[in-house]
Amino acid sequence: MIRRYGARPDPGRRYVLRPGVYAILPRDDALLLTWQRVPEREFQLPGGGIDPGESALSALHREVFEETGWRIAAPRRLGAFRRFTYMPEYDLWAEKLCTVFVARPVLRLDAPSEPDHLARWMPVAEAARRLGNPGDRAFVRRFL
Repeated sequence: MIRRYGARPDPGRRYVLRPGVYAILPRDDALLLTWQRVPEREFQLPGGGIDPGESALSALHREVFEETGWRIAAPRRLGAFRRFTYMPEYDLWAEKLCTVFVARPVLRLDAPSEPDHLARWMPVAEAARRLGNPGDRAFVRRFL
């Protein structure tokens, strides 16, 4: 069974399953995070949805690069969690199935190409407190 974090699903609402991949990216005593400005201002683990026909690892590399401008190496799956949320950018109620990896950030090639995203380094303990959703925070605390 995959643990749920955050709000319970509303039994009267239809949710669309949205599988995604997210990365804990440590370097020294800090994590590389995404600061998303729109639709809500929050720190997030870099990552996002898996496109149809795309593998989880391909999506992880693509999403991390789009949101941070960094290339990564040696991804290792840590686990998964679910959360039920509204995604205003898609006008969609989603059951997000979030698979979390740890990987090594190896090379910054560019600024993030994803609109309204910035790459930010943050001390690991601070990231465990400031990440925007409880599933991300729980996985970073486990990583500690």
